[in-house]
Amino acid sequence: MNYLLNSSLTKELQKCSLLINKKINKILPLAKYNPKIIDAMRYCALSSGKRIRPFLVLNSAKLFNVTVAQSINVAIAIEFIHTYSLIHDDLPAMDNDDIRRGILTCHKKYDEATAILAGDAFLTYAFEILSHSDTHHDPEIRCKLIEIIAKSSGYKGMVGGQMMDLEIANNNISSHEMVKLHRLKTGELFMSCVESGAILGEADSRHKKALRYYAHDLGLAFQIKDDILDHCDNDNLKKSSKNEATSIVNLIGLDAARKQLDLLKSQAISRLSIFGSKAQILIDLADFVIARDK
Repeated sequence: MNYLLNSSLTKELQKCSLLINKKINKILPLAKYNPKIIDAMRYCALSSGKRIRPFLVLNSAKLFNVTVAQSINVAIAIEFIHTYSLIHDDLPAMDNDDIRRGILTCHKKYDEATAILAGDAFLTYAFEILSHSDTHHDPEIRCKLIEIIAKSSGYKGMVGGQMMDLEIANNNISSHEMVKLHRLKTGELFMSCVESGAILGEADSRHKKALRYYAHDLGLAFQIKDDILDHCDNDNLKKSSKNEATSIVNLIGLDAARKQLDLLKSQAISRLSIFGSKAQILIDLADFVIARDK
């Protein structure tokens, strides 16, 4: 029986998605001023997605008794950064994708210039949100949030991972380089999600470290699962021609990748022991990452 269809996590993810969409609708209203860019932003931000990054923000913050109302701005900001990265990643100069989440990519729906500007607008809007007093009354907390999210999104994190991905394409890659690539491209933003929740909750370094290690393992597991899904089509071993050079399955084989996935899940869950039963939703998320079929 499919775990995803029988878990309360499914309802929690759906609730998070609805909450995020409602907030995006509010802060990205249909407008007469620059309607094309707003339309493109809404098209990308409101497309179907798992919303795992905002989910991590909201639920890591809850560990420290921070309410959803107090953490949603950070969740939205990080989701906007993620959306910007997807728009730019799909461009012809990058992955050159026509479809994202079952619909046309931004540059195919509109044009390349609009896609570039929509991505730019998401990135800058994210930091506008983070800097606002509505996000947190303490400017020092806001500065800490801006610092860790900017670092995880830039050349030391996601952008660095994207560059590494482009440079490695069609070349051999070691397992060490593979882990570094996925840590930068996916893991760093995951880590900033949970650390943001901890910062909002003014957590101590021990709890922050536990969450960062959890997110590191979760991010790598997420990417390995993506590689496995790309490699397989309807449970038939059907090799994907896309991103073979940076696929963990291509490097170590399908069986080894699945074993690594199980190991990372167990490791991620063990990181949360410090929180006891309060972290059950994050434990369930680790199960979701390896059980998902898309």
